[in-house]
Amino acid sequence: MVTEQEVEAIGQTLVDTQQPLQARFRALFTLRGLGGPSAIAWISRAFRDDSALLKHELAYCLGQMQDPRAIPVLVGVLQDTRQEPMVRHEAGEALGAIGNPEVLELLKQYSADPVVEVAETCQLAVQRLEWLQQHPGELATATGPYLSVDPAPPAEERNVGRLRATLLDEARPLFDRYRAMFALRNTGGEEAALALAEGLRCGSALFRHEVGYVLGQLQHEAAVPQLAAALAHCAENPMVRHECAEALGAIARPACLAALRAHVADPERVVRESCEVALDMYEYQSGPAFQYADGLERLRPLP
Repeated sequence: MVTEQEVEAIGQTLVDTQQPLQARFRALFTLRGLGGPSAIAWISRAFRDDSALLKHELAYCLGQMQDPRAIPVLVGVLQDTRQEPMVRHEAGEALGAIGNPEVLELLKQYSADPVVEVAETCQLAVQRLEWLQQHPGELATATGPYLSVDPAPPAEERNVGRLRATLLDEARPLFDRYRAMFALRNTGGEEAALALAEGLRCGSALFRHEVGYVLGQLQHEAAVPQLAAALAHCAENPMVRHECAEALGAIARPACLAALRAHVADPERVVRESCEVALDMYEYQSGPAFQYADGLERLRPLP
């Protein structure tokens, strides 16, 4: 049983700007796992922070929690043009992840946002909500081996060659290419990882960023050279570089460590912070700790 005092202590860590970013991330993912109105309230408070990376992850976690009580704060973030594009994008994706059709008209409105990453995200979220309406009972919650709520359902196709062709076909609708992406992730293996890694060269920054995220879930070493190259490419969109850094932290092989250490002082703040968090994830993946979201364990020392 988790007490309100424990939730408050974890929430205080999340909103405390004097805490290391790694500790704040672990507090955030602990709150995501706990759920409930108090966790949502603490996560919502942190949108006042000046770290775009942290705010992006706040929105991601609220979407993954799929609690409609988070809708008002996410709508506010999406509508707030003072927020960084990667934060507004993640708020739009989170609204799609929650799956409540009440936000459909709002998402349609922001599908024409002048910020292309926000517009494309909201278009995908609209299509996800419409797909859910056409397939009631399917994908209502996190499914598949990764237990994540994805911006598109995986394609039914299982042939890696055909999925790769769809993934890389920039004439196809983005929603279809995302469906191929998640099907490749679920298929797994080196061939699928290499097919996904080719997507890091496609035209849409939003698409490339999602490829980085998916490769982090897949955790296949075959994609490390392409992820490291994208992280090192200073002209790449920071949103893409950030996801590639976090993917390298999740894969946690020696070559990942070298790539991340090379960018811990990157001039782009979101990349620099992503490398800090990724190095913490690398340490977790390589060590004996039971779980990354260890906020409760830190409050409850071993007897």
